[in-house]
Amino acid sequence: MKRRISICLSVLIVSCLFLFPSCMSFDMSDGTTYQRPTKASKYAQFYQENPVVMLIMPPINDSLNVDAKDYFYSTLAVPVAEAGFYVLPPYLTLEVLQRESAYDSELFIDKDLSKFKEVFGADVAVFTKIHTWEKSMLDYSVSVKIEYIFKSTETNEVLYRKTATMVRDTSQSIETDDDILSAVLSIVVSSVSTVLVDYVDLAQNCNEYALSNLPRGKYHKRYGQDLNDSPTADEITLE
Repeated sequence: MKRRISICLSVLIVSCLFLFPSCMSFDMSDGTTYQRPTKASKYAQFYQENPVVMLIMPPINDSLNVDAKDYFYSTLAVPVAEAGFYVLPPYLTLEVLQRESAYDSELFIDKDLSKFKEVFGADVAVFTKIHTWEKSMLDYSVSVKIEYIFKSTETNEVLYRKTATMVRDTSQSIETDDDILSAVLSIVVSSVSTVLVDYVDLAQNCNEYALSNLPRGKYHKRYGQDLNDSPTADEITLE
């Protein structure tokens, strides 16, 4: 009888650990207790405000590529919508922003955002900063580095922030019987490969990883079910 009770208790304890992972804690050797981080604890304000409507602000371009802003803007709506949110039509809102002299997001990122709530009905203003958008012919690589900042239009608080760097190695190695010819061909092919890489494709991959940990919105099938998921690092680098 005691053996049966002991087995039942063991099963119950193990079940609780899987059902309530956010409550898991571990006693450390120094006497402190380690609490496993969850999305619910890391993004508590996000879950509390429970935003529905997202406004994609024009990217802030801190890179040396003057075209980066326009190219990157076109990649943002889909991944945010796929996370379960209603995204205001980007190009329609862009027309309004331009008409109201609000195209430069750097003028608003640290200011009161309540106007965007009043005018657009947006719960969150999605700001992005393009830190890197470049192709290197020295090491044959293409890289983009983007910072994502989701700010509440009600409290002006940052609800979610991630920085993602995506680096693609475009070097090619061509081997022939002639070492000099191999070196020349490798340089030529690597240069062509670097030039042909599509920034937009790279930016879309960057968005995918950076926003994969975004709390799920009400239109996502896992809405309300991701609170105990583990949060990813604030800075991600992928090669």
